[in-house]
Amino acid sequence: MNRPVVVGVDGSPASLAAAEQAAHAAVLRGVPLHLVHGYLHPLGYGVPLNPYDLGVPAPSQEAQRMLERTAAELADRWSGLTVQARQVAGGAGATLVEESRRAGLVVVGSRGLGGFAGLLLGSVGAQVAAHAHCPVLVVRPETPAGSPDGPVLVGVDGSPAAGVAADQAAAEAVRRGVPLVLVHVGPTPPDRDGADAEQAEAGYRAHAVRLLAEASAAVRADHPDVVLREHPVRAVGVAQGLVEASATASVLAVGTRGRGGFTGLLLGSVSQAVVQHAHCPVLVAHPYR
Repeated sequence: MNRPVVVGVDGSPASLAAAEQAAHAAVLRGVPLHLVHGYLHPLGYGVPLNPYDLGVPAPSQEAQRMLERTAAELADRWSGLTVQARQVAGGAGATLVEESRRAGLVVVGSRGLGGFAGLLLGSVGAQVAAHAHCPVLVVRPETPAGSPDGPVLVGVDGSPAAGVAADQAAAEAVRRGVPLVLVHVGPTPPDRDGADAEQAEAGYRAHAVRLLAEASAAVRADHPDVVLREHPVRAVGVAQGLVEASATASVLAVGTRGRGGFTGLLLGSVSQAVVQHAHCPVLVAHPYR
């Protein structure tokens, strides 16, 4: 697959941190990096005007200079990187979702220009993470690189979405030359004693061992070179367990929706929470469509 890595850039700290991670991803894959800036007509933000009166929106010279400067800086820092930069007429989220049809990976910052200060994941990042046609890497500027030499983590729960995530996480681990850790988060043990509690605990442990073994076998079948570890975790919630485990990771991969998710919810509650709070970049796995 020679699809480019695409990153949305608007000059914000979050987008520049995303561009740096995107450059790294492109070098690892040996593919070009495309910097994309989606723009709307300056009079079209929330104003109910006739589009025929507005005419075709024009790209901004200021944005073009920002793109060219960013492209030049990335090319200087990353040897062998091929960078293309362009502006595309359209909203940033819709533009990146459309670009994802031809991309191998889309990288987004957690919040771009104009985002609310208290909103950890902006509307553009959320839109792309939920609707993209390829994997999406979400980068927060305050945790831009995680632990660069740390393992790639992936949450597994036996769902089809988790299977896709494990497959893409394994490929990422092989590219980075780091182990892949399969993480299954189970509930904290009940605070009670007795035969029933012991039986329930034994049943959970058997379930976790079986689920992790099945996930490991599926990963090894397609990625025999990956260094694989299994890591059962107990936590109050699945999201909390994954966020805590991400502290030592280079990337945390999640499926779009695991077991128990609502059918119409494109990005499940666990994935949303992980994207918001993980200590490293988060790979939201999507099958290529």
